[in-house]
Amino acid sequence: MPKIQGLTFEIVSTNQEADELAAEGLEFRSQDGIDRERLDRGAVAFCAFVEKELAHIGWVAMTEEAKKMVDSLPYKVDFADNEVCMGGVWTNPKYRRMGLLAYTDFKEHQFLKERGIVKSRASIVATNIASQRGVAKFGAKMYAEAHYSRVLWWKSWKEKPLA
Repeated sequence: MPKIQGLTFEIVSTNQEADELAAEGLEFRSQDGIDRERLDRGAVAFCAFVEKELAHIGWVAMTEEAKKMVDSLPYKVDFADNEVCMGGVWTNPKYRRMGLLAYTDFKEHQFLKERGIVKSRASIVATNIASQRGVAKFGAKMYAEAHYSRVLWWKSWKEKPLA
């Protein structure tokens, strides 16, 4: 656990739980405004708070509908075979480089393992070395490089499997 005074961790899977956190003064609802729909569609939020301030949040899509809200890129996730999608990760700049990504990823993996889920997929921008290092601590491996292009209504997605 990171050594941050006042650090707490919460798993939020329903809007009722989110409303309870907000009633306690935690700033869960202030992040991006789409959390209500994400929770309605089957996403789960993994949150680290310092006192009442949101320090880190990461989302796991447990359903295809939730994936569209967590990561809009069109890579395949086999939800029927107990795969999930991770995304929507944000760390408050005040708390970066303090181990929050590794800590919440550890908690996410515990949560998923308890539910029989052993594979999660995510997209990470090639230049985001911090996120790549964070997920590598848990044995994550890159399975493809992808390129996504969008011009007006035209879209192109190309995945190249890695050896």
